[in-house]
Amino acid sequence: MPDLPQTVVIGAGPAGLTAAYQLIKRDAPVSVFEADDIVGGISRTVERDGWRFDIGGHRFFSKVPQVEALWREILPEQNFLLRPRMSRIYYRGKLYDYPLKPINALRNLGVGPALLALGSYTWARVRPPKDQTNYEGWLVARFGWRLYRTFFKTYTEKLWGMPVSDMPADWAAQRIKNLSLSAAVINAIRPRRNQKQITSLIEEFHYPKYGPGQMWETAADKVEKMGGTVTLNTEVTAIHRSGGRAVAVTVTDGDGQSRRVAADHVISSMPISTLVKTMDPPAPANVRAAADDLRYRDFLTVALVIPAEFGFPDNWIYIHDPGVKVGRIQNFGSWSPYLVKEGRTCLGLEFFVFEGDDMWTKPDDELIEQGIRELEHIGLAPRGTVQAGYVVRMPKAYPTYDQYYQRNVDIIRGWLSTHAPNVHPVGRNGMHRYNNSDHSMLTAALTVENILDGADHDVWTVNVEQDYHEEKTETTSSRIAIGGHGTGRDAPIINRRIPQ
Repeated sequence: MPDLPQTVVIGAGPAGLTAAYQLIKRDAPVSVFEADDIVGGISRTVERDGWRFDIGGHRFFSKVPQVEALWREILPEQNFLLRPRMSRIYYRGKLYDYPLKPINALRNLGVGPALLALGSYTWARVRPPKDQTNYEGWLVARFGWRLYRTFFKTYTEKLWGMPVSDMPADWAAQRIKNLSLSAAVINAIRPRRNQKQITSLIEEFHYPKYGPGQMWETAADKVEKMGGTVTLNTEVTAIHRSGGRAVAVTVTDGDGQSRRVAADHVISSMPISTLVKTMDPPAPANVRAAADDLRYRDFLTVALVIPAEFGFPDNWIYIHDPGVKVGRIQNFGSWSPYLVKEGRTCLGLEFFVFEGDDMWTKPDDELIEQGIRELEHIGLAPRGTVQAGYVVRMPKAYPTYDQYYQRNVDIIRGWLSTHAPNVHPVGRNGMHRYNNSDHSMLTAALTVENILDGADHDVWTVNVEQDYHEEKTETTSSRIAIGGHGTGRDAPIINRRIPQ
C-alpha cells in the first residue's frame, strides 16, 4: 500500500478542521496551522471572565445529511441542546416577527400607517418601478415604498455599508421569498387544510452547550489524539512551488521563528486574496491584482452584561432604527444558559464595519460606552443595569460580492488549477463565498475525497439551495446542497463605484 500524502491545512475553522479530521481518520498525515490563538474561525466561542460569546450566531441546522452526521460524530450528543428558533425586528419601539408575517407587521404599524402601507403596496403593484434591476426597485415593486423603508432599507445598509439602490436584485428572492400580502391575508382567514406542501421555517435547532467553538475545540483535540497536529499562533507565510505543484510551506510563529514544512497537498481556508500573496515564486501580476481587488466586510461585537430580567427570548433582534449604529443584538442566554451566569445574561451588540474605519479603531471603552448608550436609546436596558462590557473584533467576516468579485475569483482559480493544482481552497474566505459553516465543511470533506480517493468533486459548486436556508419541506432532508454558480448564500452582488 503506497504511503498516504502529507497534507498541510491552513486555518483551524470549520473547513480546515473538517479537512484535518477526515484526513486523520483515514491515517493520512496532516498538520494544521492557525494564525490566531483560538480555533473555530468565525465559528469560535470567545470567553472573557467566564462569559462566552458566539460571534455572529450559529444555528446547528443543515440540509446536508453528511454534515449533520459529522457534527454528531465530532461532538457527543449529550453536549447538544435543542433550542427554540426566534428572531424579530425592532422598529420604532415595537417588535415584528422575522421573517416578516404581514398580519403581524400591519397590526404593529397601527391602523393609519397600515392603511398607508397597504395603499403604497397597491400602488406599487399597479405602477411598479421601471428599474427593478437594483435591490431597492425589486423590493419596492413587491412591498411598496413604505414597507421597504420600514423593514428593509436601514438594516441592509448597516450590514453592507452602502445604499440599497446600489445593490443588484439577483440575490433578493432567496431572502425575501416573493412575500405576498394578499396571499398572506387569505391564508390567515381561511381554514387550513392539506398543509403538507406548505413551506415553514425551522422552529428549533441544535446548539452546543458552550457555543459553536465547543465543536471545533473538540475536533482539534480529536485530530491531535489521532496523530495529527494543530499549531496555533503560527501563520503560513509562504507556499513554495516547484515543477507545477506546491511542495512545501513556510510557517512563522508568534516569536517570528520560521521553518519549512514539506507538503504533498495544501488545503487552504485562509482568505484567497492572502493565499495568492504567499506564493513562491510569486503569482503573475494579473493574478496578484485580482487578489488585491477582492473586498470584505468586517464585524465587531460589544458584549454587555445585564440582569437576566432585561434579556429577551429571541436569539437575536434586528435593529431597524436609523438613530443607532448597532445592526443586530444577540441574547447569548437565549442560545445557551451555559454561555452566561446565573441571574444575569449578556447581550451582544453587533456592528458591521470596515477594518480600519472609525468604529474598528475606536478604543474598547468608547465602544462599550456607545453600546450602553444605544441599548438605552432603543429601550432594551437602562444605563445603570450594565455591569460589564467586552469588545470582540472579527476581520473579514463577510466576503463582499461586488461586480468584479467573480472575475477576480475565476482568474485566481484558473491560475491555481494550472500552476498549483494541489493547493485546494475551501471554506468561506478560502473560496470568497458567503457560505454557512455547514457548506464550508462540505467543501472540505469533498476535497479530502478528491485527495485520497481520486474523486472529481467540483467543490466550487457546493452551494445553498435556491430556497431560504432555514426553511424545511418534506423533500429537504433528501437533498444534497450542491447547486449552480450562485452566490452561495443570501449575500448581494454590490456595485462598486470606480474612483474618478
